[in-house]
Amino acid sequence: MKLSLPLAMLLALSLAPAARAANEADYKTAYSAAEAASKEAASLRHQWTVTVSALAAAKKAADGGDFDRAVAAAKEAEALAKASIFQAISEKEAWKAMEIR
Repeated sequence: MKLSLPLAMLLALSLAPAARAANEADYKTAYSAAEAASKEAASLRHQWTVTVSALAAAKKAADGGDFDRAVAAAKEAEALAKASIFQAISEKEAWKAMEIR
């Protein structure tokens, strides 16, 4: 239950509405941050498939000129990637707490 709270907070922050219309520069910044986090998760061998899907949705929206949706999807991808990194790091040590019988 404790692990789900940080994930919920990350997702809630990533889905907050933007105050103004996004532009291509906003998209590129958001996508770059999401892509970097996704690559870090992949390097930990803990990349979630939903992160890849969110990155693809961001690119598709940007290609269609919908930068508001593209930025939202990129921020969602970044939050998912960061949550998967958190999970990977947590589980790296958590197995030691298990009792082997």
